[in-house]
Amino acid sequence: MNHGFLPISRKEMEERGWNQVDFVYVSGDAYVDHPSFGHAIITRLLEAHGFRVGIIAQPDWKDKESITEFGEPRLGFMVSAGNMDSMVNHYTVSRKHRQKDSYSPGGEMGLRPDMPTVVYSNLIRQTYKHTPIILGGIEASLRRLAHYDYWDNRVRRSVLMDSGADLISYGMGEHSILQIAEALQSGLPVEEITYIPGTVYKCKDLSRAFEPIVLPSYEEVSSNKHTYADSFAVQYRNTDPFTAKPLAESYGTRGYIIQNPPAHPLSQQEMDDVYDLPYTDTWHPMYNTKGGIPALEEIKFSLTSNRGCFGGCNFCALTFHQGRILQTRSHESILKEAIKMTKDPDFKGYIHDVGGPTADFRQPSCQKQLTKGVCQNRQCLFPKPCGNLQVDHTDYVSLLRKLRKVPGVKKVFIRSGVRFDYVVADKSPVFMQELVKYHISGQLRVAPEHVSDQVLHYMGKPSHQIYQTFLREYDKANEATGKKQYAVPYFMSSHPGCTIKDAVKLAEYVRDLGFTPEQVQDFYPTPSTLSTCMYYTGINPLDGKSVYVPKDPHEKAIQRALMQYKNPANRKLVLEGLQRAGRMDLVGFGPKCLIRPEKKNSFSPGNKNSGSSRRPAHRTTIRNTHKKKTKK
Repeated sequence: MNHGFLPISRKEMEERGWNQVDFVYVSGDAYVDHPSFGHAIITRLLEAHGFRVGIIAQPDWKDKESITEFGEPRLGFMVSAGNMDSMVNHYTVSRKHRQKDSYSPGGEMGLRPDMPTVVYSNLIRQTYKHTPIILGGIEASLRRLAHYDYWDNRVRRSVLMDSGADLISYGMGEHSILQIAEALQSGLPVEEITYIPGTVYKCKDLSRAFEPIVLPSYEEVSSNKHTYADSFAVQYRNTDPFTAKPLAESYGTRGYIIQNPPAHPLSQQEMDDVYDLPYTDTWHPMYNTKGGIPALEEIKFSLTSNRGCFGGCNFCALTFHQGRILQTRSHESILKEAIKMTKDPDFKGYIHDVGGPTADFRQPSCQKQLTKGVCQNRQCLFPKPCGNLQVDHTDYVSLLRKLRKVPGVKKVFIRSGVRFDYVVADKSPVFMQELVKYHISGQLRVAPEHVSDQVLHYMGKPSHQIYQTFLREYDKANEATGKKQYAVPYFMSSHPGCTIKDAVKLAEYVRDLGFTPEQVQDFYPTPSTLSTCMYYTGINPLDGKSVYVPKDPHEKAIQRALMQYKNPANRKLVLEGLQRAGRMDLVGFGPKCLIRPEKKNSFSPGNKNSGSSRRPAHRTTIRNTHKKKTKK
């Protein structure tokens, strides 16, 4: 019995009276029927439009029979690696194997291969030579053209070339996947489906592409870093559905990869409809014996209120995946989901999050975007807010007020993060006041990422002064409400543009805060981000200028150690970093020093204190707190 889930086996298919499915959806994630999982949205959407869909979750990639559970689908296979790029899921930034896969039953590792989009597709092709294969999900989306692969340390071909698949549905796939399904349903051969926005296809020549921008060939970008940076800049400026042109990338005798412009954003009604599909909101019962799927536990009682982000952080792939135009759900849709949430026996009264990529974005940054698209050569918030930026938290505040009043709800948290420069730009204090009063519990997590304006420039983040302004306003709001709550900053080490001197500057800031980060995030060069392009090429693709990139593992270890200078195990690395930066003034006994001088041998000849030891002064480590400055 499937308890309302889509069929996962031939037996369940036949129990529905079906002798064949229209589509088989193959996923690298375990089957979780919740709208935070891409496979759930796409399969439920297809179901709502009359298509029969079967799901094969985490097939055994060593056995080609594992993808034949339903036999050959009538229309095609759909393949996704899952909610995360598989390589990020499997490996740390130091390329070490992770110990847990949160998207697998019980967190077990090893239930999917590296690059499932390629492996699963090739597995399908071994048995079904001509059945259409459509790739989707973030892994395929960010690898749709030639891209630098951090784990192989080389430029890889489009995933469409390596997988043997026919199409990629990239970005938010609701529009494109329905158009693909309807085209196949009408009898159109998959090789003729070349016109759908939000898709990538293969062809022998450029005859099917309308006025394409011809990118440098794969051979050129894989052999010349300047050419790679130039190509990436063109791609970066063609991620908007209103202004983007088709992009064509040559693979020599194998033809071209053609990227159509992105699909248009969902309307609010369309987004409401997506979240109103009949999800069971839980994992498939077959995982109960292994304790379920850890990833669901993190988001089960969270509410998605938006998609897209106009924040423009250079190390984030959202520009390439969800786009910069905000898409939102209506209050009614969100409240309906919240009320449904309160009926869950595991709900304890706490909504863990109301947000999306950026929690407090609830509208496009300006109205022009809805008809003319986003600016190709300007950001909405960086380096400072655009004059056309509409800064208004009114709708978000109204939504939060309504959620607080839902019977059974005790507390509504905001955990997906607010954009602090957007908050500072808001002339109304209401959002800050209500954020502090109702929506955090002791700590607010924010992401300044660094304190050096040079590094922040390469990150696409606001100046450090803006963050300091935010902290002052945050402290005022806490004082007004009689609360003692802290801002917990996230910092990043080894981002392109970050020198040892910049790392020391960050360490000094950490020192002055009395803040000891328990974990430090090294920059992770994931596919299709502007920062990853800088990492690989040493060039800022937007202006063609050289960028310093800390790649040496030892230097990266030094930068990381400086942020955790209080850890005795890091002393040697911290000392080396201070020596390199010419900052030996930070070695000593003064209040501003990061480390003490190295102790002399207490047993040396002539030392009258031989054998004695001096107890070190007690040092308090303040974890995850922002220390308020005392008033003078």
